[in-house]
Amino acid sequence: MSTASTFAGQLRIWRNRRRLSQLALAGEAGLSQRHLSFLESGKARPSRDMVERLAVHLAVPPRETNALLVAAGFAPLAETRAIDHPEMEMALGVVEMILNGHAPHPSIAVDRHWSLLRANAAARFLLAGVSPTLLAEPVNVLRVSLHPEGLAPRILNFRQWRSHILLRLAAQVETSGDVELAALHDEIASYPVPPGARPYRPFGADRHAGIAIPLQLASEAGPLSFLSTTTVFGTAVDILLSELVIESFFPADAETTAAMARITAQTGAN
Repeated sequence: MSTASTFAGQLRIWRNRRRLSQLALAGEAGLSQRHLSFLESGKARPSRDMVERLAVHLAVPPRETNALLVAAGFAPLAETRAIDHPEMEMALGVVEMILNGHAPHPSIAVDRHWSLLRANAAARFLLAGVSPTLLAEPVNVLRVSLHPEGLAPRILNFRQWRSHILLRLAAQVETSGDVELAALHDEIASYPVPPGARPYRPFGADRHAGIAIPLQLASEAGPLSFLSTTTVFGTAVDILLSELVIESFFPADAETTAAMARITAQTGAN
């Protein structure tokens, strides 16, 4: 059995990932360093309460907490239903309500790997011109945004936006230890900069004065500028639902507000 597949191995990996000594983690979790050492060496078997307590103090995400519990011989803490499971219907109805209610501005729902689950009409409008290959299921929105055959040639502040995306993705990798996210980060970091992309502007060197990094996009309706916010289910029990993120884009200037209203009127994108 691989060390990483055992509870002891996973616990040691998570402690090292959080850059905590055995003494520090033991103090935070309320057990002796000797007991923690025995847990990490496999000499002691944890109780279910101990697994859950250590997971909390190590900020282990729900999916990985399940893996810790199973490795220790316990039932998972939460279920993971497929997105098309009948019991997900009500939650997805809420997602659709949020997306459609955000019209005429773009809004999307993604899973933990940034695969597109749902999008409103305004978001689909912005994908015009993206290579059909990138829009084949499953659609990864980060790949679509920064790939040379995606939105990259149309992102007016490409260098700044890519830096923002890579920092955000790196933080997710650090938090989750997800190898698929790590591979996605490396893939996106390898994409070339579009010809003619303007120089990198330091954070705070634009009209938003360091408050947020806008997505500035060329379109048939003229330049568009958006600020994004994220929404999550705060009381989700199902793991997939707890990982689902709704990203909504708000106009960052009056010109974008007017342009999106015109686009909606012309295309009926509601």
